Amino acid sequence: MAILPIIEAPDPRLRTISTPVETIDADLNRLIDDMFETMYDAPGIGLAAIQVGVPKRVLVMDLQEPEVEDGPPVKRPMVFINPQILDGSPDLSVYQEGCLSIPEQYAEVERPAAIRASWMDRDGRIREEQLDGLMATCLQHEMDHLEGVLFIDHLSRLKRDMVLKKLAKLRKETAKAA
Repeated sequence: MAILPIIEAPDPRLRTISTPVETIDADLNRLIDDMFETMYDAPGIGLAAIQVGVPKRVLVMDLQEPEVEDGPPVKRPMVFINPQILDGSPDLSVYQEGCLSIPEQYAEVERPAAIRASWMDRDGRIREEQLDGLMATCLQHEMDHLEGVLFIDHLSRLKRDMVLKKLAKLRKETAKAA
């Protein structure tokens, strides 16, 4: 497994619409393994293939939630190939979202609180589930990447510009320190 470089905004590749996966083969499974290693190293809870420069409809997630309150995080890696949202609840929820492609920047984003989604797992089995809470939010966030959409696109122009200015400032400070 390898840690892959994560593409960061405003790289135009992040605006690419990803193509469906046609075949689950050794190359795809190697990509999935590398994506998990990259996501855990970052650290993050979700990563779309386009964020590592591969315009395929595949994403990985692991909310790493504890089994018991205040317990240690437990890894539950999930793979979503060619995911689709079948239905979204009319009820909305707001989460403070961040993104590995927009490092250290966060903003509140409103999305459907629950969704019904289908996808293929890494074994080629079709899955369909009702998801809510952070799982629903994270899947919607990662699926946006497959359409070339970033979480900041859900913000007002003013808030989006503020996030991008903060990101540019952070990069300048990091470059000076190096």
